[in-house]
Amino acid sequence: MSDTTPLTIAVLLGSVRVDRQGIKAARLLVSALEKRGHEAVLVDPMDIRLPLLDRMYKEYPKGGAPVELERLASLYRRADGFLLVSAEYNHGVPPALKNLLDHFLEEYFWRPSAIACYSAGGFGGVRAAMQLRMILGELGMPSIPSLFSIPRIGEALADDGQPRDERTSQQMAGFLDEFEWYAQALRQQRVGGTPY
Repeated sequence: MSDTTPLTIAVLLGSVRVDRQGIKAARLLVSALEKRGHEAVLVDPMDIRLPLLDRMYKEYPKGGAPVELERLASLYRRADGFLLVSAEYNHGVPPALKNLLDHFLEEYFWRPSAIACYSAGGFGGVRAAMQLRMILGELGMPSIPSLFSIPRIGEALADDGQPRDERTSQQMAGFLDEFEWYAQALRQQRVGGTPY
């Protein structure tokens, strides 16, 4: 019997560029998760404005972390999974996303991640996604096998984030089905305890 309790998903957006296209993908995914009955919380580094990493959240004295880090820590502790929306900068992970991720560690443990990647070109951000998978595994939130890759994002998504073609909608549906399965399975396992 599968768990149908709504999930809490942190959707981490990885770009702070003024003309960023990823916000459309993030809005699409937040909306799709909410339509499935889940709580989806957008974490936008353009709004949060974290400094370049000097101290991780866990390195502050209890109660001494900046307010934004405390808010994120609270969200991450109750999250059932993390959905990352990543561009591809020079075949790699955007620096804003890496900085956002590196402020935390234990808060990610035993939760799955899923990668939605995009680019202006035909590869859809998959080169960055491969690097991101290694990072996410090291952070204790391994990514699900599928990617939601959006090539030519400017053409694939309308300004409001809605897909302009059936392929994008179908790929997203299968991607979210898989992510839900992993998030529900790992939530159930966390209830019974974790290895450490």
